[in-house]
Amino acid sequence: MDETMSGAWRCACLAGALSVLVLAALPVSAQTLTDPTQPPPESRPQAPGAVEAPVASSGPQLQSVLIGSRGREVAVIDGQTLRKGDKINGAVLVKIGKNQVVLQQGRSKQVLTLFPDTAAEANASAHKR
Repeated sequence: MDETMSGAWRCACLAGALSVLVLAALPVSAQTLTDPTQPPPESRPQAPGAVEAPVASSGPQLQSVLIGSRGREVAVIDGQTLRKGDKINGAVLVKIGKNQVVLQQGRSKQVLTLFPDTAAEANASAHKR
């Protein structure tokens, strides 16, 4: 009986070793994953001598709007926290809304929206109707 067990054990070990060899011979393709803790590519330092593409600026960018329950209204434009009446680049912040603010410089007014691409698409679809 011991011989039968040791024979079965040898067959099992041999089959296991054979399957490991077969699996090791198969080509392996691993998926390359990016590290989620790394900063985005545009903020990484560039190699010496690399030419940086110019950034297209279409004026001030509205980054955030905060409206408090007690009437406090704050807008973040180009990294600056502003309230009504504050100036940025010679323009005065005259109105703060939920998704947009109004800057006035002299007689001209400029409306900054929180999501300018979405606002442009909405205006384009409204004009098509």
